[in-house]
Amino acid sequence: MNPLLSVEDVHVTFTRQGIVARAVDGVSLDVAAGEVVALVGESGCGKTTLARTIMGLERPAAGIVNFDGHAIDRKRLRAYRRKVQLVFQDPTGALNPRHTIYEAVAEGHRVHRLAGDEVAAVAGALSRCGLRPPERFFTRYPHEVSGGQRQRVVIAGAMVLKPQLLIADEPVASLDASVRGEILKLLRDLVDGQGLGLLVITHDLGLAWNIADRIAVMYLGRIVEIGPCEQILERPQHPYTKALLSVVPESKQLEQQILVGETPDPRNIPRGCRFHPRCPLVQHGEAERAGILNECRTQDVALAPTAGNHQVACHAQVRR
Repeated sequence: MNPLLSVEDVHVTFTRQGIVARAVDGVSLDVAAGEVVALVGESGCGKTTLARTIMGLERPAAGIVNFDGHAIDRKRLRAYRRKVQLVFQDPTGALNPRHTIYEAVAEGHRVHRLAGDEVAAVAGALSRCGLRPPERFFTRYPHEVSGGQRQRVVIAGAMVLKPQLLIADEPVASLDASVRGEILKLLRDLVDGQGLGLLVITHDLGLAWNIADRIAVMYLGRIVEIGPCEQILERPQHPYTKALLSVVPESKQLEQQILVGETPDPRNIPRGCRFHPRCPLVQHGEAERAGILNECRTQDVALAPTAGNHQVACHAQVRR
């Protein structure tokens, strides 16, 4: 299956006072139509920067973003942004409090000057997102509906453009636990029912557990493990993935691990494996006993296949 979205060796850097921060440091990632890919990692690992780059809001220092077989450039950007829509994590901040729900959803239809009946398009988008009957919401303002309904309005504002790909940045982070499952089900239903591709950006492996087909784990600007959801969650290979998974309530097979220290500054990425200063294998002496300690400290490591479509960037796995 040809990917709908293909990110190829993308690097994004920021320079301040002559110091370069490598926010995204060589990421390759595909998303197919009808597939949910969860991009998981701690705050500051580069997830949102990668999403902004995919949307064309940041220009990569190197690498290419391809959509539907074509590289994204400034000439195609307007048409591209109709096909690729971003769902924000804070629906209250994403909606203008002075605009009615109708106006909020109709905005994209007007900006892109789409043909057809605007009222029918808005009603259809609201209905697909679970706000029925849609006419009941036309004249309401964001403060007059619940947080979960506001997030449905934001998703409807994306769906009115009939996109091919949604990028959801922490789509349920600001919602009550009681409605998170409903929003995740909505996103999954849109993928299954309309063949969308969906890239979900989250720090929560538990969320990925409930919605994703594949999971990509990101650390300090780079993907360190990627594979089918079941393989990642049942047989994690990278020590960082194991640490993230150990605190997920659904996971009972792993002993809880608390990582020592903070994520390094992207302006000063460690030499060798970028995870080695916090790696339990290094701290507990397992890397030394396996004879890979020097490699961990001095040699960078790229993603390598393990079983099936599972890939991991870890010297301990490469040695096996």
